[in-house]
Parts: sequence; C-alpha cells; structure tokens
Amino acid sequence: MINLELFRVFYTVAKCKSITKAAEELFISQPAVSQAIKSLENQIGGKLFNRVSRGMELTEPGGKEMFEKVKEAIELLDSAEKNFSDMKEVASGSVRIAAAANVINFFLIKYIKMFREKYPNVALTFLNGTSKECMELVKEDKADVGFANLPITSGGVTFTGQTGKVHDVFVASDKFSELFDKEINLGYLSNYPLMMLDSSTMTRNNIDEFLSDHNIKLSPDMEFGSVEILTSLAVNGLGIACVPKEYVLDEIESGKLKVLSVTPSLPTRAIGVVINKQKTYGFAVNEFLKILNTYEETD
Repeated sequence: MINLELFRVFYTVAKCKSITKAAEELFISQPAVSQAIKSLENQIGGKLFNRVSRGMELTEPGGKEMFEKVKEAIELLDSAEKNFSDMKEVASGSVRIAAAANVINFFLIKYIKMFREKYPNVALTFLNGTSKECMELVKEDKADVGFANLPITSGGVTFTGQTGKVHDVFVASDKFSELFDKEINLGYLSNYPLMMLDSSTMTRNNIDEFLSDHNIKLSPDMEFGSVEILTSLAVNGLGIACVPKEYVLDEIESGKLKVLSVTPSLPTRAIGVVINKQKTYGFAVNEFLKILNTYEETD
C-alpha cells in the first residue's frame, strides 16, 4: 500500500503548482518534496507532473484525474479529523451565520440562545446580507449556514428546513386614516405614495411576481434596501410602506402604524435554512442545524 503522506505531498504540489511553495506549506525541504513525487510516480507506474516555466503542471489525463480523486480523499480525511477534534473539545470552533439583521432579530434569537446555552465555547459570527447575498456567502464558503426567503432557486446550496413565516403587509400612519378599517382593493394603493423594498431583493421580486399574476401594477415612489428605513418613513407619514408584519409589531401595538386590509392579500413567505451542498460540516455546525430543525410550523 502506498504511504498516504505521498498523496498529501502530491496534493500540495498540485495545489501550489510549485515544489518550493509546497515545501513551505508542508514544512519540509524541497528535495524531500521532489523525492516524494518521484517515489509516488514509481509506485503507480506513471508520470504525474510536467515541469514547465511556471512551475509544476499536472499531466493529462493521468495527473489531473489523480488530483481530483486525491483531493476528495484528503478533504474527507481532514473533515473526519476536524469532526473528531470538535467532539473532543465539546463543540469548540465557530459557526458562521449569514442572515439579514431582521431575520436574526425576529426569528433566530431563540435558536441562538438555545445553541449558546448548550455550547458556550462555540464562537458565533454573523454576516449581514440579503437573501441572494446570504446564499452567495454560503456557496463561496464564507458562511456555514445561510437564511433566505423561500423558494430557494440558487444552485450550489441545499435547503434544510425553515425557521419562521413572514406576512408582508401594507402599513400607514394616521395621516392615511381614510384607509383604516375598510377593505381596499390592492390596486387602489397606486393612488397613494408607496414605499417598498428595492427590486434587487428576493422579497420585492416575489411581491412583484404576485402582483403581476393578479394583473396589478404598483409603482413605489420610494425604494429602500432596509425595512427599518421604510418603517421610520411610514411612522413619519411619508407614505404607505410594504413591510413584514412581524418586523413592525411594536409600531402596530403602539398605534404608530396600522395594517391596511387589502384584497388580495400578499402571500405568506417562509425563511429557509441553506448550506453548501459540496461541503462536509463539523460537529458545531451540525449541532446548530439540529437546533434549527426544532422549528414548529405555526401561522
């Protein structure tokens, strides 16, 4: 059987495309790297690299095919080692979470609290972003877990479940009290100053798609990427805002804003959990996902 360390040296040289850089990364001498590659080639009976002016280049098809297999094996071994280390440390390490600030505030707090109480040694890192941005962060391995509006349409990520429901509504201050306490045709709101999330967000795209399906056209006078800004402007009477009801409960309860009764009402949305489908996760991330899966669906 071939010594596994020879494969690790091969993998490092192929990744670095240089014997010098591989030696630095492996903390061994350049002659030792060269000898390891030569030994591996002798044992498998084929050439793996060509020396070129830029450094070391994998042969085709042999070297490149070998690299793909070795890469997969080493990543699995590294993952197994990390899993064992994590369990030995009782879930130390970190979990990188990509989510919009409102999702964290209104949906994730209880899960974060549960996880923190169970695993106080795990560092939690939060990355703020839109649904699209959160999915990209997960795909690029800059975040372990992401939260996005359903349905999930992006490749490279896997949907694992949902953590909460969102009800988009139109709210207004008493400046628009003539609209209170009566049923309003949704299209009628086009006669008023409307404020909505900007068209780069999945939320707005989903709303626009719903309106189009019902032959309703609403052209907002103001667009923002922040629910907080929309809420503040609505409270100050600058227009009617389309926001998730769950995010403005305090303003509704205090009477600063009132939910308008519109027909048809906007559909309920859900917040989904996504992970990188190409990645094997460590103990801490898997435990965080288990806690998220305790979600109980309610209206």
